[in-house]
Amino acid sequence: MKLKSLFLVVLALTLTACGGVDPNSPQGLRQGIFKQMLKVSEDLGGMLRGRIAFKEQRFVSGAAELDQLVRTPWQHFPQVKEEGGETRAKDDVWQRQERFQQLARELEASTAALVVASAALPLKSADLGAPVQRVEDSCKACHEEFRAF
Repeated sequence: MKLKSLFLVVLALTLTACGGVDPNSPQGLRQGIFKQMLKVSEDLGGMLRGRIAFKEQRFVSGAAELDQLVRTPWQHFPQVKEEGGETRAKDDVWQRQERFQQLARELEASTAALVVASAALPLKSADLGAPVQRVEDSCKACHEEFRAF
């Protein structure tokens, strides 16, 4: 059993080292936040689309969590692009900061509106579809302009 545990620890460390991005670097921090945002957003959309069981309290807390998360990755975009490291962010992120920040504020506004919509209990999925779609559209707009796929 000890050998198996040791193997799993070594494997985890090896896979982490092969990832290429220091999780504490600005890039690693923002990627981690974006992954959390994606997970929460997918859960909210999944509840509305029937892929996940709709649970009112889980939806409310997910909307609040997403609203908090979307306010955090922007601080991890330095004023100039980091040297080295693979990133899916286009150079435009650094060259068109004003537009990038505008889209960030639009995403924040859309998640704030989702929080407001999720405060009207009991929740009705018909009332939540449009606010969730606005969040998804905000994410998509920024990706289309600033993310290389």
